[in-house]
Parts: sequence; C-alpha cells; structure tokens
Amino acid sequence: MKKVVTIFILLLTTLNMHAQTENDWSKKGFKLGEVTVWGRKPMKDIGVQQTRLDSLSLKENISLSMADILTFNAPVFVKSYGRATLSTVAFRGTSPSHTQVTWNGMRINNPMLGMTDFSMIPSYFIDDASLLHGTSSVNETGGGLGGLVKLSTTPATVDGMKMQYVQGIGSFKTFDEFLRLTVGSEHWKTSTRIVYQSSPNEYKYRNHDKKENIYDDNHHIIGRYYPTEKNKSASYKDFHLLQEAYYNTLKGDRLGMNAWFIYSNRELPMLTTDYGDEKAFENRQRENTLRSILSWDHYKESWKLGVKGGYIHTWMGYDYKRDKGNGILETMTHSRSLVNTIYGQANGDYAPNNQWYFTSYLSANQHFVKSSDKKVTTTDGDNAIVGYNKKQTELSGSVSAKWRPNERIGMSVVLREEMFGDRWSPVIPAFFFDGVLSNAGNITVKASISKNYKFPTLNDLYFLPGGNPNLKNESGFNYEAGLSFAIGKENKYTFSGSASWFDQYIDDWIIWLPTTKGFFSPKNIKQVHAYGIESRLDYTRILSKDWMIRLDGTYSWTPSINKGEPMSQADQSVGKQLPYVPKHSATINGRLSYKSWSFLYKWCYYSERYTMSSNDKSLTGHLPDYFMSNISLDKEFSAKWGDLNVKGVINNLFDEEYLSVLSRPMPGINFEIFVSIKPKW
Repeated sequence: MKKVVTIFILLLTTLNMHAQTENDWSKKGFKLGEVTVWGRKPMKDIGVQQTRLDSLSLKENISLSMADILTFNAPVFVKSYGRATLSTVAFRGTSPSHTQVTWNGMRINNPMLGMTDFSMIPSYFIDDASLLHGTSSVNETGGGLGGLVKLSTTPATVDGMKMQYVQGIGSFKTFDEFLRLTVGSEHWKTSTRIVYQSSPNEYKYRNHDKKENIYDDNHHIIGRYYPTEKNKSASYKDFHLLQEAYYNTLKGDRLGMNAWFIYSNRELPMLTTDYGDEKAFENRQRENTLRSILSWDHYKESWKLGVKGGYIHTWMGYDYKRDKGNGILETMTHSRSLVNTIYGQANGDYAPNNQWYFTSYLSANQHFVKSSDKKVTTTDGDNAIVGYNKKQTELSGSVSAKWRPNERIGMSVVLREEMFGDRWSPVIPAFFFDGVLSNAGNITVKASISKNYKFPTLNDLYFLPGGNPNLKNESGFNYEAGLSFAIGKENKYTFSGSASWFDQYIDDWIIWLPTTKGFFSPKNIKQVHAYGIESRLDYTRILSKDWMIRLDGTYSWTPSINKGEPMSQADQSVGKQLPYVPKHSATINGRLSYKSWSFLYKWCYYSERYTMSSNDKSLTGHLPDYFMSNISLDKEFSAKWGDLNVKGVINNLFDEEYLSVLSRPMPGINFEIFVSIKPKW
C-alpha cells in the first residue's frame, strides 16, 4: 500500500511541475445542473418514476461495469458472484429475470435465461443510462415486472478528431485500458471505443466456511481459527469494441450504425467450501457476442418517425474438467449455446398541440437458439448429449395518449400487447397521472397503475433435464404513488428529492425447485406480494469560487413475501421473504471539488439475505448484512499538448469481509491508479 501511495504522490508532483498553468480550470468555476423550479415537463415523462444516471457516475473510471455503477447509484439489488463474474440486477423485490434491459432500444436480455450480466457492460461504453421503475417500464417494453434499465450511446459532439486514452493499474495485477477515437464534421460523427481488462484475480480472503485446528505439543486441540485463502482459478480477460457512425442530413433525417463486439474468457473461481486442489480441475466460461443496429430517424416540427434493424450473435461455452486421479483432466461438462437474434422496430410520435402527445411502437425479435451439453459418462465412455434447438418469435406493440389540460396536471394511458412463440398476453394497460401541488418547490405528486405479464424463458420451458413446457405466464398487478420536489438558486445550490410507495401482486411466479429425481424443475407458485418504499435525495452547492460539494443518496425498503400455497407438508416458505432479496438497501455519494481537484466517497448497504425459502438462519441459511465504502481522488492538468487526469482509488476502504452470494468470496481492501490523456491536435 505504501508503495502505491508513494508512486501516486510522486506522479502528481511531477505532472504538476511540468504542466502549464491551470488555464481556465479554476477560473471557469462550476456549472450546476439546470433546475426548473416550475415549468412544463416533457409530455412523455408524465407520471414516470425514473432514475437517471449522470455522466460523472458513468465515466468514473474504466474498471467499472454497469453492475458497479448501479450498486452505488440506484435503489436496486445487484447480486454479484464475485469480482469479474456474473452480476444481475433486481428491482423492488423481484428477480433478475423481471428486469428488462435495452441497449439503444434493442432488448438484450438473454432469451435462454431471461436476464442480463451487467458485469459484461463497461460503463465507459454507455453515454446515457436510466432506470424505469415498476409500472413505468410499460412505456418502453413488456415483461419488466420489476423495471427496465435503459442503456444507450449518443453521437460525439466534437468537431475534428479527438482521442482519449486511459490506463489503469490495480491490485491483484489488474490492468484496464481504454481508447476512444472520435471524428466529427457538420454531417458525420464517428466513434471507436476499445476496452481491454485482464487480471489473475487472486485476492486473499478469510474463509468463514472452514476452520483449522490449533494443536499443542501433545497434538491436543487447543483452539480453532478461520484460515486465510486465495481466490484461486479466477483469472479473466475481457475485450470490448464499440464502433459507431452517424450521418445527419441537417434536414430532419439522421442515420446511425452501432456495432458492439465482446470477447470474454473467464475462469470461475473455487467455492469457499471446496477443499480440492485448484490444479486438479478447470472451470471456464467463454463468450463471443456481437450486437449491431442500423437506425433511421426522421424529425418534423410536430412528429417524428424512427426505424431500426439489428442482429445479435452470442456464442457461449462452459467447460468443467477434473482430474480423475490419473493426472489427466477429463471433461465432465461441455456446454455450448448459440443464440442468433434478428431485431426490427418502428416507432412514431405525434404532438398536434401543447396538450396532446401520441406515440406508437412495434418491435419484433426472432430468436434461433441451440443449447447442448455433452456429458462424458464414467461407465462405458459414451457421450450423452442433451439440450434443445428452438426458434422463438417475440412481438411487442404499444400505443399511448398523453394529455396535459393545463400546466399543473398531466395524464397518460398506455396499451401494450406482447407475443412469445404462440402465446399472446392479454392487453397490458397502464395509467399515469402527475400534478403540481405547489409551484414553490415544484412539489409534484405522481401515481400509476398497471397490469403486466412475463413469459417463461426458453430454459424454463425446454432445459434438459427439468424444463417445464406447461408453465403459465407470470402476471403482475402494480400500483404506486409518490412525491417529488426540486428547489434551487442559480449559481448557488440545487436540492431535489423523491419518495414513492409501490405495491405489486405477482401471480404464477416461476421458481426452480428440487424434484425427487435429483434435478431442479421450474414451477408456478401461487402469488408473491412485493411492496415497499423507494426514495432519493440530491444536493449540490457552490461553496465559493473554487469549492463545490455534491451529495446524493437512495434508500429502499422492499419486503417480497411468498403468499402461495405450500408445495408440500414440509414447505415452510409461505409467508417468508424470498431468497436473495434484501429488505433494506441504501447508497450515499459525496463529491468535494476544489479547482481541478475532486474527492469522491461512495457507500452502499444491503441488509441480510436468506439463501433458503424457509428463511432458516441455521448453517448457511442466510448472508449477513454488509456495507461498502470506496474513495477516490483525482487531479486535472491542462497543457498546450493536451489534457491529463490522474486518479487514485481505494475500494473496500474498511476491508469489509462480506459475501453477495453464498460461498463466493469478495475482495478486501484494494487499490487502483488511472491516467487519462486527451491530446490536443
């Protein structure tokens, strides 16, 4: 640690001596976000409960994925299997498969699993991110019983050629690199982004699932302790390439192309309960994914039209090999999945006047999925191949009408229809309302009510062994209400906040349960009642010409209770909190800026999570609550040849010992340094 701090201080000192004067860094002052104390809100946002992430959060550092960003900036539960492993996001006491995710309008949930791995989304690849909570997701897509995460990229605003290069070095021999090249003219905007991340990922942790004996000279046990171990067989190499091009005719038309390629090679680390030798097995997951979109947008004074077409190709391989005692690794699991998706979308908006706003939307996804798992038997040496090969069509369409009869009141109605294979959902209705209670403080009340449906995933229906083609659709009835306010004084401060109550009943919730045949199979349990509170506060103040402070925080209380009938006489899950759903979660972010210096403190908290549906705390039945603290300090430099930023980061500041998922260890205190260079051509 001392070496890292010393190098960081020397680097700052050297750069400060050689950099030119700070130019306008300290003279420009600070620009606060726009605060409208009272005024007309966008018609499309009537009654919507939304969390929007700003660029400071998204571009904090290149080592962060969207899982890391959401952990510290949103009232959601991020379930992580460890550093650089699967990370999923769940809203309001629901499951990760109830969270829909779109990238530039295209749904990117895996059709086999129904969820998205947010650890595979670099935050530096996202320019705009927002969360639509509960009912609000119906405005964009169906199936989001919990909510929707909207991710998108935007055309670069620069003219001429610009470049940014960032190098990151961290604990555990971790290296992160980012490069962006942009070229802009009056009509054309192109951007190329590259991220490469690698690490042996061998960090130490205290293993609370094992105990070692302490012996005296007579070999009598005189004590026990938890051993310190390494996170073994957990290396990773991730490569991301994002190419974009936009052409604007300046006459109301814009053409766009987005192509995102992912290559990932990750080892899956040993469990804390594994007593084996890491050299005696190989546990590896690989992925190649291409997401591509072509778009055309046409704008007129009172209406606009958009058309998109896209293609997704994903190949995933999982291999598990183990030494059977002869020194040779034998293949135990050889799983391969191939997903090809063709995507199309058309949407139109029409605003005949200041009181009415109409939208229509239609999208189609055609999935071609092949999943196979070759298992090598130990009896006669034959290979048994199991899996499925399916084609699946998804359709989604909606129309909406938004009405604002006066400056204080707005109402919206959305009707949506969904199709999955040969299954059609009933019409999905949603109603939204907002009204300004007081112009002083822009105090606004919001309310909404909706019905929503979630289709089973392909694995739910066809996975072998265990798939259940007789599953019913999950359906949710949701209502919510909330208040928000925003006050401020130009060039002085801004203060805003919101709080909302939500209540949702989900029928035919799908859960995988063990069978008497030794494998798991999905079933519809009768009903889940998810309810609670979400709140947020944001405060920014300019203390003086050179000083600014910014604080924001979130809190959520999310009971999620199984209200179904017992599945058997031994079923103790009825009336209990669902597994891996924390009742309480909170985040706090504080940023203090002085001229070209910036200090950031981040804190998040999750309450205890049960690992069993019975909420039994014995043995490994629950994971204790934990909090996490990260800090960073960065300095901006400006010279004739370019702009430079140097940042130091300390993660897990208080060396917290915690687990997000049972038997999956998380790293203790660790360090990172980043250097960003933007040449001036």
